[in-house]
Amino acid sequence: MSPTGMPRGGNPMMRGFGTDRSVVHQRLQRGTLRRVLRFAHPYRPQLAVFLVLIAVGAAAGAASPWLVQRLIDDGVATGDTGLVVSTASVIALLAVVQAVLGVGERWVSARIGEGLIHDLRTAVFDHVQRMPLAFFSRTRTGALVQRLNGDVLGAQQAFTSTLSNVVSNSLTVVFVLAAMLSMSWQLTLVSLVLLPVFVLPARWFGRRIADITRESYELNADASQTMTERFNVAGAHLVKVFGDPARESAAYAEQTGRVRDIGVRMALYSTWFRIGLTTVAAVATAVVYGLGGLMAISGQLTVGVVVALAAYLGRLYGPLTAMSNVQVDVMTALVSFERVLEVLDLEPMVAEKTDAADLRAAVAAHGASVELDHADFRYPAADEVSLASLESVAALRHDPVADTLHDVTFTVPAGSMVALVGPSGAGKTTISQLVTRMYDPTGGAVRIAGQDLRDVTAASLRATVGVVSQEAHLFHDTIAGNLRLARPDATDAELADALRAAHVWDLVASLPEGLETVVGDRGYRLSGGERQRLAIARLLLKAPDVVVLDEATAHLDSESEAAVQVALDAALAGRTSLVIAHRLSTVRQADLVVVLDAGRVVEQGTHAQLLEAGGLYADLYRTQFADVAGSDAGGGRVRAG
Repeated sequence: MSPTGMPRGGNPMMRGFGTDRSVVHQRLQRGTLRRVLRFAHPYRPQLAVFLVLIAVGAAAGAASPWLVQRLIDDGVATGDTGLVVSTASVIALLAVVQAVLGVGERWVSARIGEGLIHDLRTAVFDHVQRMPLAFFSRTRTGALVQRLNGDVLGAQQAFTSTLSNVVSNSLTVVFVLAAMLSMSWQLTLVSLVLLPVFVLPARWFGRRIADITRESYELNADASQTMTERFNVAGAHLVKVFGDPARESAAYAEQTGRVRDIGVRMALYSTWFRIGLTTVAAVATAVVYGLGGLMAISGQLTVGVVVALAAYLGRLYGPLTAMSNVQVDVMTALVSFERVLEVLDLEPMVAEKTDAADLRAAVAAHGASVELDHADFRYPAADEVSLASLESVAALRHDPVADTLHDVTFTVPAGSMVALVGPSGAGKTTISQLVTRMYDPTGGAVRIAGQDLRDVTAASLRATVGVVSQEAHLFHDTIAGNLRLARPDATDAELADALRAAHVWDLVASLPEGLETVVGDRGYRLSGGERQRLAIARLLLKAPDVVVLDEATAHLDSESEAAVQVALDAALAGRTSLVIAHRLSTVRQADLVVVLDAGRVVEQGTHAQLLEAGGLYADLYRTQFADVAGSDAGGGRVRAG
């Protein structure tokens, strides 16, 4: 308790009655409370100290009015100056003790709360990183971030503000009622009879404040979503190409206008709420002074008792009002915890075995061959990889999912190149995702150096396999920072060597900030070809034994494609490579061409062998490649990929 009689942390009534009361109707999963306590296990000593500080603080707060009564009745009334001075000194000392206890309580509370936030956030972040790509393709990023921010903070309150308020208010009510009953049970009963007059208006205003608060959150979320979508580089480009800035501004002004209007309503309701409670409290205090004064005149009470009872009254109504909402506060914290646990309970589909082997040892001994052995695969259904609450749907559907790959078998010998060719949707990208273990096959196996990828460590697989995809993603960071994602310990000289090999060093060296140039959101300060060559430099810095190219030049102009292709030739030299091909020269250079159709391998062989066989590849060549068959040097494209 603070010296004013209110629990620390602000007005408990404003905080409690601004909470969504519908949360009490939610049903918690069995075992939630036990798991919550498990998170608190490392903080047991701090929690014990926290509770002791709260108890001592509540007792000290309840002792102050009793000392005032002693000072008046035993000191002032009898003319005992010594008692007056000593009692006043004790009251002052008690105020200092309460202040020190408040600081100590806040320090311990912060240690517990911030520690829990750290534990929960790191647990969720680490867990989400291990989820399959299908999880990220279905989940709303904003909803996931809310779990790491809002829900984690709500869960943390279970051990700080909620626990503090419940314990502090309960002990305060017990101590204050005991003191009041010992002084005058009649005035104590009158005070309790007036309590509904105090609480009911608070609850009425509180429900309206809660409704307005929820609406305000929703309106602010809509406005934030609008800014997020329009202010990222892709959204800004789309609006400039297709949109109307005046219309966009008008729509945003309408959203923020609604936020403004509801803010005015909230301020008005809050003012009436505060004034109403202050008035009721003043009336209740006046009643105690009036009745108590009459009883003091008649000799039933002393003046000191009347003053003390009035002081106790201010310390009683606040905690009692807050405790009337304790179920909502507790459930809000527990529901937030449950929403965090819901994410942690979603099992990753790709998990590392406890006895997983280091793939690099096998590669060093046997070479980096890649083998798909009768591999089948289907993409997971929604309820296998996602949560309804993260997709903003009532329930996840479990529709049957057809297999994407059927009995796929082929081998890429160490140091050789295999080109994957086939119509759109044939399964080429899916195969690349199995080789990088974004997913595990639902049947058969994928092996590198003879090792099933399900039996190797994730770190060794990342070190062995590198990827360059169609869209080279760069973080909003420096060029050096983006390159060091592959090798955090790389020196500037090593970065420069990788950039030279990727034929992009001249560009980087010409920039005013050089390696420290910030590339912007998704790397949009650079051209598509420049981003791709930086991605290749990142690959070269990593120096993987296996390279997967997923249509790495598909969206580039001829000049950029030529520059990127030179860089790719350097990246593939001496490495095992799996290439989703759309250039005729790439197909001709390949040691093996694997032709896919509807998730099945329909042909395998060299370019010449497949032409001679007269199957699907020959059809693709006649319909799509023939017009560029004589222009290999010019970078003719195979549009089968």
